[in-house]
Amino acid sequence: MRLWWLLGRSHRRIGKREAIKMSNRRQDPVQIIAQIISLQCLYYVIMGILFTGCHLVYGLPLSLDRFFDLTRTLNMRTEIGRIEISIIFVAAILGAFLLRLIVEKSRKCLDFSATFFAFHFFVSFIYSNFFFPKISWWFSHILALILLVVLGEYLCARRELREIPLLA
Repeated sequence: MRLWWLLGRSHRRIGKREAIKMSNRRQDPVQIIAQIISLQCLYYVIMGILFTGCHLVYGLPLSLDRFFDLTRTLNMRTEIGRIEISIIFVAAILGAFLLRLIVEKSRKCLDFSATFFAFHFFVSFIYSNFFFPKISWWFSHILALILLVVLGEYLCARRELREIPLLA
């Protein structure tokens, strides 16, 4: 059985073996898992550096609760709440640059970002003894997810659309 693939504007007929080779090359599970783990770890390193900087400047207490506690209310009325929310957004912006370096494909940014935040929610849910997050947590993290996806896709698309230099 022959499969039809659309490559650009022309149709190309390829065999089943070639299609299997192409699909295996594009979807390497080990590489995808390694990319997810490295994105997750580097994102937490960025957040740790930002929280440490705020500890040194503002005297913000350091704790894993800053990362994973769902029962905390991120309140915009307090200085600590504004600092924590801004750290979440700055980490999302820097995470978009991580997507550009690690993922490199704009069509994969949504998948990797959603996987990252789903894993973060799962770990936070367990850390908080299975309490559901406050609405402020949902609001800030969903906005951070949107920011991460949009900026990550933009940066990856710019990288994909760069001209390829050809030697004459």
